[in-house]
Amino acid sequence: MRDYPKSQDLLDWYDRHARVMPWRVAPIDRAKGMEPDPYRIWMSEIMLQQTTVAAVKAYFVKFTTLWPTVQDLAAAEDADVMAAWAGLGYYARARNLLKCARFVTLHHNGVFPRSHEQLLKLPGVGPYTAAAVSSIAFDLPETVVD
Repeated sequence: MRDYPKSQDLLDWYDRHARVMPWRVAPIDRAKGMEPDPYRIWMSEIMLQQTTVAAVKAYFVKFTTLWPTVQDLAAAEDADVMAAWAGLGYYARARNLLKCARFVTLHHNGVFPRSHEQLLKLPGVGPYTAAAVSSIAFDLPETVVD
């Protein structure tokens, strides 16, 4: 994708102006070889559905502190996850978070699939979330329009 001047201009702009968010790897860190964590990207995308970044940040930090890996989340008690989610709204997202974490742990050995097509097979993951995870976490050329 970096072969196109307009694309390169946009990517350069992002590298200079990217907002700092707890689920992102900063452009300078990406340049040093740090890779995004698909679990953190997926969790942020689920939490951000119809919810502002400002509202999600504290919940994201709480969730990743309580359950730092997808396996940890998969092993969590439903009631604990629902209690931690309290106040964020749209509780179906929390139920889908658990279903998906358990599916990834059971069927993918705790490793998120890379492809858009495989991500779509995960519980609670639709086209937007699949594209976001595959493009952000795995650097694959997917179209993500918010």
